Amino acid sequence: MIAKIGRSSNLFGTLSYNNLKIEKEKGEILFMNKMIETSDGSYSVSQLARSFEPYLLANRNTEKHTLHISLNPDPKDKVSDEKYKEIAGQYMNEMGYGEQPFIVFKHTDIDRNHIHIVSVCIDEEGKKISDRFEKVRSMKVCRELEKKFGLISAVEKQSHQNQKIFRPINYKAGDIKSQIASVIRHIPSYYQFQSFGEYNALLSLFNITVEKVEGELQGQIKRGLLYFPLDGQGKKAGNPFKASLFGKNAGIDALEKHFTACKNKSNDQLVKQNLKRSITEAHHSSKDEQAFKNKLKKEGIDTVVRKNDNGRIYGITFIDHHSKSVWNGSRLGKEFSANTFNDYWNDNIKADLTKDDQSPEKASQSNNKENLPAEETHHLFDFLHTEKQGDSIFEALGGLLPETQGEDYEEQDFANQLKKKRKKNRSR
Repeated sequence: MIAKIGRSSNLFGTLSYNNLKIEKEKGEILFMNKMIETSDGSYSVSQLARSFEPYLLANRNTEKHTLHISLNPDPKDKVSDEKYKEIAGQYMNEMGYGEQPFIVFKHTDIDRNHIHIVSVCIDEEGKKISDRFEKVRSMKVCRELEKKFGLISAVEKQSHQNQKIFRPINYKAGDIKSQIASVIRHIPSYYQFQSFGEYNALLSLFNITVEKVEGELQGQIKRGLLYFPLDGQGKKAGNPFKASLFGKNAGIDALEKHFTACKNKSNDQLVKQNLKRSITEAHHSSKDEQAFKNKLKKEGIDTVVRKNDNGRIYGITFIDHHSKSVWNGSRLGKEFSANTFNDYWNDNIKADLTKDDQSPEKASQSNNKENLPAEETHHLFDFLHTEKQGDSIFEALGGLLPETQGEDYEEQDFANQLKKKRKKNRSR
């Protein structure tokens, strides 16, 4: 079980977030401690807030007085409502909040049920309840609760998770948002790409595509990204998801910073020469598109080809898993652009791809792949080591999605909005 502890100065907003889940029939109130109850058992946000008013009025100088805690068992754990009540009560007692008013919400909007607890961290006299070593204490309490209630250990699961292999998203399997998150949260940490086209080529290996959206809101130009699931033929297969649902690292600003950082890599030319030579050799020794792709795949290079409805190739991208870099063909040189391969594969006009002129010393260096960084390819791409050969990369991928499924990115988005609101209020 994993516990997440959030603090803010916005009690009303925190209660509203949880109450909205109830209104959407994606949540319910499980348990209340020292709260003012209604006769019919239904509550508005303002009614819930009244129970905390005496504490807020007595507050001396604690700015972030509101506690928003989520307790997240493993998706495989089957936890009854009664168990959730016991878990919430014991957790709050062990953390020093057992005598505080608090309310427990159960959320059912993602693939695993989990609970949220809303309270305040100031006592009746207005003093802040100590949060010293809070994370350490929280982890200890979670381990105790796992043993007591027979829950899967988050610690053991984490070590096992690192050995798992990712696979492309399956839009038919449900919880697409978490499947997409499991992929895009890792890719920028391990792979270099310099444009949205190259980013999309990498995402296509996992049945995902991303689109930029721009619009005007209150006189200001707003930019954003939408992520779409794809089917096995590369066509959109579901509703889009805003980048904000996956955290700031999936957004347009973070990706543009990544593009810039990748353009400044010092080993750029060495990687480029090795890749161009591999492509040239595959081009000279293959008769068609599939043979070309297969030859490069054996060298750890994936080829993503984009075609229009008439079959004309208008884009080609190479993903080099040795250097962990993505290259649009045109960035390698005019002779490696989409037109070159379209002329050969569609019109049987074979271009003479020649290796760059270079000194013997440089040629010797570029022929030695040991000059590339020694860092190993992330297990995200363990399909490279499989012996299975098929027409599609998806046939070679195996294993399970990492156990990040079911993470509540809407909750994280809500927390980010509160942070922005606090910064805006400070600047006034």
